[in-house]
Amino acid sequence: MKHAVSFAGVGKTYKRPGLLGARYHTALTEVSFEIPAGEVTGLLGLNGAGKTTIMKLITGLLFPDSGKIRVFGHSPSDGAAKARVGFLPELPYFPPQLKPADALAYYGRLSGLSGAALAAAVGDAMRKTGLEPHAGKRVSEFSKGMLQRLGLAQALLHAPDLLVLDEPVSGLDPLAIHDIRSLLAGLNAEGRAIFLSSHSISEVEKLCSRVLIMVRGSLARTVRRQEWEASSAGLEGIFVEAVR
Repeated sequence: MKHAVSFAGVGKTYKRPGLLGARYHTALTEVSFEIPAGEVTGLLGLNGAGKTTIMKLITGLLFPDSGKIRVFGHSPSDGAAKARVGFLPELPYFPPQLKPADALAYYGRLSGLSGAALAAAVGDAMRKTGLEPHAGKRVSEFSKGMLQRLGLAQALLHAPDLLVLDEPVSGLDPLAIHDIRSLLAGLNAEGRAIFLSSHSISEVEKLCSRVLIMVRGSLARTVRRQEWEASSAGLEGIFVEAVR
């Protein structure tokens, strides 16, 4: 099976300067896993378990202190890897005075798009994420749910093979969660791999084929859908047992 992402013995420690000398915090210890191409993989863990660090390592925003990371066979910092990854941070930011198409065009140009290809990519991303009816609004008028849609549209602009989504339904109302879930299921049906973190175990259950459970910077367990569907406790029970 081809892998979109592979981690082999990855470690990451943060150094924080202080008045009495530097302090060190180990975020990841000897983490190894694979994200299969074309599948939806979830990432669960309590706050501080290392989830956001993993996502930043995949996208090349951070570098590991040890171990090896490959994204479609390349280092995450290589252009060949970045071209195939779309990233939605937990708190996406867009200039408040811009309209959605203008914001997307700006990020599209950063991704190397221009001219007719850029216009087509912006239009397609707005259509897929349900932004077309809101094209005349400014970002400052957007709700949290609309900002999440815009963030997803930005991540989709360059037609990536892997979407890395940090808390994609955080703070959304039930209707917005339903819409985002349907959107992600449709993107996966197109063959895109999706790697998402969430505190909503029920949403992870609905979307994912497998789930990684992180505990204090280490991978405690990998769970496949067949396992939690066969368990009377479900994924929530498996998660609680793993993190206690």
